[in-house]
Amino acid sequence: MFPLHKGEEDLKKKWAQWGNMFQEQPLDDIRDYFGEKVALYFAWLCWYTRMLVPAAVVGLIIFLSGFSLFDASQISKEICEAHNIYMCPRGDGSRRYQPLSETCTFAKLTHLFDNEGTVVFAIFMAGWATVFLEIWKRKRAHVVLHWDLYGWDEDQEEMALELINCPDYQLPLHQHSYVRSTIILIVSLLMICLLIGMAHALVVYRVLAVALFNSAFPKKQVTTAVVVTGALVQYVTILIMTKINKYVALKLCDFEKPRTFSERESKFTVKFFTLQFFAHFSSLIYIAFILGRINGHPGKSVRLLGVWKLEECHLSGCMMDLFLQMAIIMGLKQTLSNCMEYLGPWLAHKCRSMRAKLGGTAQGPVLRHWQQNYLLNPVNTFSLFDEFMEMMIQYGFTTIFVAAFPLAPLLAFFSNLVEIRLDAIKMVRLQRRLVPRKAKDIGTWLQVLEIIGVLAVIANGMVIAFTSEFIPRMLYKYRYGPCRQGAHAAVDCLTGYINYTLPVFYTKDFQDPVEKEGSENVTECRYRDYGNAQDHNFPEQSWVLLAIRLAFLILFEHVALCIKLIAAWFVPDIPQSVKNKVLEKKDQRLREKMRTRSTDV
Repeated sequence: MFPLHKGEEDLKKKWAQWGNMFQEQPLDDIRDYFGEKVALYFAWLCWYTRMLVPAAVVGLIIFLSGFSLFDASQISKEICEAHNIYMCPRGDGSRRYQPLSETCTFAKLTHLFDNEGTVVFAIFMAGWATVFLEIWKRKRAHVVLHWDLYGWDEDQEEMALELINCPDYQLPLHQHSYVRSTIILIVSLLMICLLIGMAHALVVYRVLAVALFNSAFPKKQVTTAVVVTGALVQYVTILIMTKINKYVALKLCDFEKPRTFSERESKFTVKFFTLQFFAHFSSLIYIAFILGRINGHPGKSVRLLGVWKLEECHLSGCMMDLFLQMAIIMGLKQTLSNCMEYLGPWLAHKCRSMRAKLGGTAQGPVLRHWQQNYLLNPVNTFSLFDEFMEMMIQYGFTTIFVAAFPLAPLLAFFSNLVEIRLDAIKMVRLQRRLVPRKAKDIGTWLQVLEIIGVLAVIANGMVIAFTSEFIPRMLYKYRYGPCRQGAHAAVDCLTGYINYTLPVFYTKDFQDPVEKEGSENVTECRYRDYGNAQDHNFPEQSWVLLAIRLAFLILFEHVALCIKLIAAWFVPDIPQSVKNKVLEKKDQRLREKMRTRSTDV
């Protein structure tokens, strides 16, 4: 059984077509046709898209501001002029001492998103996430009051429906089992370990790909090819693990035996999102905080199974790897996912319609209308859930690693413009009608958004502290550089930064007996790390840098969280006008009850 589409022509005309992409959402009409739950989804998605505008503008300004320093950056100048500085061979397949000047273009590109504005943008996004949620709560309060659902009780509604359907309905009581909870916890941890293991499998792929691509690609393009193909492999892995995660989360939810459908939906949301978070972000966490940090040094490299040398960051820094990974995954997810989300149901509906025409058309307008509805794509109770999950993952990409990819809000904005209209067309034209359900908020998804906001503060603080070059630049500028005793107009404060931050390795200390290309002319090479030229142990400045990074991380997180708390306090969840209307209704109901009692007496 399924409800029929009837009277949807108005929605098709003013909502479910691509020409209405920039028009206001007819929330009242959506609510009347699909119910409050679907209407609240579109209200939230519309508000989220609007709030992406300031974030996208600021992110674009931060990115474009790097162009003003594209040729003026002292670090980029030193890299482009470093014709006599050679980088040590980075992989087993690479036998070449690469001049540092060959990374000139990548050094300039890295400065587009790894500059002082990145810190400001990360703090801005922490405040933006809080303001977005707080203003959404206010908007939701207005919408719910307008629909007269402010005091609606979901549990009472579900009990009433059960009693209507079955007069002998027995009220299920709350229960808790420590045995079930323990089993669910163990299975969830095992799944998380599996997802982290998948990220490590991607690491193994990248290590093996370096060895394979050295013979197939020019030496300069090997790293880029590995990063791009690694992102593609991760995207395919995410698609496969999404189906597995959904199946496991559903089974765990059924095993937990929730009391009501709303409780089941809430528990399923938490479990599925947790698994999806690790599926989507494990590899990004590896690239941001592990890649290139456990490789050892030239002449004594850490090897996988004692054979393959671990992958290293791009010569221009790990921020370039993280930027490319974010750009590819977000680009693929926004374009391919949207295309498949539309083309899949469209093709399925066309195929069903063609098969039905070959089998004959129903007689009479009523039967034809029934047949047309039957040929639409089937829906289930989690059809809307999938739309929410897609948006939560996008929100995570937009906020969690935004310090490495300031264009994420801009991509999300354009994607959402398409997503709103795509979902409308899909629900009205390509799918059977969803069963209308009441709701007064977006449920557990609000808590998910708040958790993502906290994770974004932590992740962006760690990216700036440990992945970007912001802290090393500031330390050199004010402690070791030419401006440590005061600025000089004729000298850039970052002069000598590249020579200072690249340790020296003497080529005679290589344990590999295979000759390197050009080794007869190179007596020393450089690598990205901190180490003494004699014993390659960490010098004093590396420990000073680590202490400053930790101090910055603590300071950044406290400042960002304080901004979030102040923004949450400054913007009340419920507008005073809504509170006053609710008070007036309570007062009116109380007076009516008192008048009724006095009349009875």
